[in-house]
Amino acid sequence: MMGKPKTSLEVEDVHTYYGNIHALRGLSLRVNQGDVVTLIGNNGAGKTTMLNTISGILTPKSGKITFQGDRIDDLSPHMIVRKGISQVPEGRKVFARLTVQENLEMGAFTRTDGGGVKADMGAVFDLFPRLEQRRRQVAGTLSGGEQQMLVIGRALMARPRLLLLDEPSMGLAPILVEAIFQTIQNINAQGTTILLVEQNAMAALVVASYGYVLENGKIVVEGTGASLMKNPRVRSAYLGED
Repeated sequence: MMGKPKTSLEVEDVHTYYGNIHALRGLSLRVNQGDVVTLIGNNGAGKTTMLNTISGILTPKSGKITFQGDRIDDLSPHMIVRKGISQVPEGRKVFARLTVQENLEMGAFTRTDGGGVKADMGAVFDLFPRLEQRRRQVAGTLSGGEQQMLVIGRALMARPRLLLLDEPSMGLAPILVEAIFQTIQNINAQGTTILLVEQNAMAALVVASYGYVLENGKIVVEGTGASLMKNPRVRSAYLGED
């Protein structure tokens, strides 16, 4: 008999503001351990705000966020990283003047296990062989696809239990989009739970076990990835079908 899935992350009735703008309006969601869960929605729906609230960049005005059973909504970002949550920011924000290797080392800033860091860098290079070829290259000179690989690799250097991915396919050529989503599946297969924000709704729903649709800071539809792909409202609004 299968047991109940173990909850990794739980967000309960969270309200977050940007100044006077009410960006998240009572948002609740759950991510079970080992799953890929996606948030889809138009620009301004609150997707990035949700990730920034989970990672401590923004503090909710009310509500509760728990990770592995511990409350985290009052913790600083670096403490949340120590808890096991890493965020890959939107827009490929590399440290442009540092080398590829130095960027990866920055991802391990909370760690003191030098041997483990070295092993994990090797694992990142196994995942992204192109980064190993460019390990001494300055990150600002990498292509867009290489920079996306680097920010994902940098987040993995913190050895996260939960990886927050913000628009990983944005601005990439179709062949690179396919490669990035294959990488997401590979990372998940190795045991990392993933919360994915993505405008390419079809690609996101294909890899996600569960999904939430955000509009104006609220969840309006939720369900398995397969069920959302069949949902008429989702197909019309996000999959380009009438």
